[in-house]
Amino acid sequence: MALALCQCLGFFLSAIGVAGITSATIMNQWSTQDLYNNPVTETFNFQGLWQSCIRDSSGYTECRSYFTILGLPAMFQAVRALMIVGIVLGAIALLISIFALKCIRIGSMEDAAKANITLTAGVMFIVAGLCAIIGVSVFGNMLVTNFWMTTSSMYTGGAISGMGGMGGLQTLQTRYTFGSALFVGWVAGGVTLIGGIMMCIACRGLMPEETKYKGVSYHVSAKSAGYKTSVYEDKSKKSIYNESRKSEDGKSYPSKYDYV
Repeated sequence: MALALCQCLGFFLSAIGVAGITSATIMNQWSTQDLYNNPVTETFNFQGLWQSCIRDSSGYTECRSYFTILGLPAMFQAVRALMIVGIVLGAIALLISIFALKCIRIGSMEDAAKANITLTAGVMFIVAGLCAIIGVSVFGNMLVTNFWMTTSSMYTGGAISGMGGMGGLQTLQTRYTFGSALFVGWVAGGVTLIGGIMMCIACRGLMPEETKYKGVSYHVSAKSAGYKTSVYEDKSKKSIYNESRKSEDGKSYPSKYDYV
């Protein structure tokens, strides 16, 4: 009962995690404009894996898709690929793990087959969660690197331009920080990973116990008497010479062997 509950709980956690990974992938708030130095702006910029958006002070939002693939950075494309792989693996694992649930009986499927399917789905969930966590972490590392590079160039540019009386140039650069999609991706990847581990643990309990049949060997006793044909031959001969014929009326007559 406990193992069946562990399997169902792992399935539901993995389903929630895969849904979170999908939501994080299609969200546009992967990187948002940092408003630390300029809290009041007429426009607010934020970007995702597929679109870059801008929102004005009135609340109107306009998004523009990336119409290029080769023009994007390699790490950016790698993040896209990792998130897509995580979604595909998670969807396949969800589909096959439905047939492996202990509470669902489909035809004459044996417990050993369900255990193998549960293990396969659990491994796929683990890989999907790792892909999501790695993809979000790579994107976060890119943001951190760009943030400090932009900050450094802003201060350097401000000091140099300040000597020339053009210190306002440092406010023209836009810095980006973590968006809400990153946190959704981290949490969803972790939940999917935990669900996959729980399904792998439940797999061991679903395996049927192996029945061991002890073989019984039959040995002929060495002390048993052998069959001697000579004894039976002697007895048969004696019975032939000693038998007497009886007639139908019950009287016995000497046989021909009596006169020999």
